[in-house]
Amino acid sequence: MAEHTSSSITIEAAPADVMHVIADFARYPEWTGEVKEAEILATDDLGRAEQVRLVLDAGAIKDDHVLAYTWNSPYEVDWTLVKSQMLRALDGSYALAPLGDGDRTQVTYRLAVDVKIPLLGMIKRKAEKVIIDRALAGLKKRVESVSQD
Repeated sequence: MAEHTSSSITIEAAPADVMHVIADFARYPEWTGEVKEAEILATDDLGRAEQVRLVLDAGAIKDDHVLAYTWNSPYEVDWTLVKSQMLRALDGSYALAPLGDGDRTQVTYRLAVDVKIPLLGMIKRKAEKVIIDRALAGLKKRVESVSQD
């Protein structure tokens, strides 16, 4: 990934539980806020999403785009932009690291966004940071609430 923004958070759940929520694209509209629709377009031999169409509404940014996912390990997934109305690039990853006895997970989210309209680098990094922080907070809340059930 070229210029990117990254941030980490600790979630009170095992890495497998965190990755289960990350991989459950159909439920993204329930917890992400910005994702209004998610549709898996293609899966790999293990049934994991390879291409996902997402409809976003993040206030000023509304987009319908397709991402390609690569599942590098049980603890890491990357994605790249396939097509979009507003974006030139959207590359990211989640990397999970077990903590303690494996009942906690450090999640690192990396993101690089390039929009078709010109934006200053500083504004782009700030937008990436907001996206990451919201995503990590939503992921933490979702995983921890699901693991309490």
